[in-house]
Amino acid sequence: MEPVRRAVIDVGTNSVKLLIADVARQEVSPVHEESRQTRLGRGFYETHRLQPEAVACTAEAVWEFAQTAREKNAASIRVFATSAARDAMNPMDLTDTILRASGLKTEIISGAREAEWVFQGVTTDAELARQPLLLLDVGGGSTEFILGHGKKKSFAHSFPLGTVRLMEKFPHSDPPTRGEFNACRGWLKHFLRAEVRPQLEPALHRERASGAIWLVGTGGTTSILARMEKKLDRFDREKIERTVLSFEQVVAHRKNLWKLPLAERKEIPGLPKLRADVILTGVLIYEAVMEDFNFKELRVSTRGLRFAAVMD
Repeated sequence: MEPVRRAVIDVGTNSVKLLIADVARQEVSPVHEESRQTRLGRGFYETHRLQPEAVACTAEAVWEFAQTAREKNAASIRVFATSAARDAMNPMDLTDTILRASGLKTEIISGAREAEWVFQGVTTDAELARQPLLLLDVGGGSTEFILGHGKKKSFAHSFPLGTVRLMEKFPHSDPPTRGEFNACRGWLKHFLRAEVRPQLEPALHRERASGAIWLVGTGGTTSILARMEKKLDRFDREKIERTVLSFEQVVAHRKNLWKLPLAERKEIPGLPKLRADVILTGVLIYEAVMEDFNFKELRVSTRGLRFAAVMD
């Protein structure tokens, strides 16, 4: 089968991401990847309305990415939006603005579809397809927990927990104070125990009875943690996906990040300057999940959502 060049544009709560890939059945060969932070979720969680400036910035990024896809001869361009768009009271403000700017319709996907695509995308990695996995996709507005092995899932759910959502709920000083950290962590631990554990724990217990489960993170936070650990100044899929972070390493990164002012975080090798704010809540979510569900290691996947969408 001859590969077909396709493009997908992922409109997230924190950033817009482009993947152009040559696709042949289940084989995805990336040609071009790009990300632009537009912070669609900025100011959203108080009103549940997408703000005009964030909508305009997001639509402009979609237009530019669509131009790139056409220049690189993509046969199709698919645009989909996730947490902020599906939770918004005014999603048509976003979809109509994108349509006017780029001529492209935007599909707002459900949390269930997002979890399904994350699982499909991550398991395009043959090694991960062979292992029982708990996949964690931490986005700006939602986090997907997916438990599965091979092509079979035993649990999948999208929770209203994300880096931008948590940052807006618990704004912090520069640098953050100990009290601000404790308040954020305390709320997060309560959320995991009250909302996530009752749903996830029965399936996790059954899977653990038959062997070890790998915790795999996908999305911006884990890729950045891997880049910081390896001091990578650019995205390198092979090196990132070979990274395994111990719980102690995740804790060390969290301690360092939370004690530094924003200007100093921006100088950390491997940490993109525009992600130096949301990395605080991202690393805290991973630390809390590892601690609460007793995982000693965190593996990293750069695949997930867009890899599945471009195959779909």
